[in-house]
Amino acid sequence: MTAVAACGADDSLCRAQDGDPDAFAVLVEEHQAIVYGIAWNFFGDRWLAEEVAQDVFLQLYRFLGTIRSRSHLLFWLRQVTARKCIDALRRSGPKRISLADVDVPVNPTVSDPLIARRLLSVIASLPKMQRIILTLRYQEDLGPAEIGEMLGMPENTVKSYLHRALQALRKEVGGDS
Repeated sequence: MTAVAACGADDSLCRAQDGDPDAFAVLVEEHQAIVYGIAWNFFGDRWLAEEVAQDVFLQLYRFLGTIRSRSHLLFWLRQVTARKCIDALRRSGPKRISLADVDVPVNPTVSDPLIARRLLSVIASLPKMQRIILTLRYQEDLGPAEIGEMLGMPENTVKSYLHRALQALRKEVGGDS
């Protein structure tokens, strides 16, 4: 019970590390939107996103004792989610998941639902590394250095993937390249 005493009684991370199942449930509730959002944007499939999210939180439960702080927890969740998405795609083989077959919620920042659907379709057709980097950059608002650290690649490699992804989007959606 030393972690609770050192962190304060209301810190759910410390309480979860001390074995409090209610505190772990609070952690899941606080972070499920981030984990699910990364997976959903990667796959465009609700079922796969839920499977990945479940695997991420199961792994969190197993490795909870290694988490040092709330910021480390957020970094860890993003990193594990990104890697599990890539691993799941590798296991499933070379097939692509079509967003046209999925009930896609419209992006609220795009006012035309047809443009939003087209944009999501183009994003889904990008290579997996471009897709995950694009998701981490624009959904999670991470910089290239943070993404590089998370995925274990140099910052300039992340910038190259991001540049190629944006070029492909511009080309397919009709913007300037």
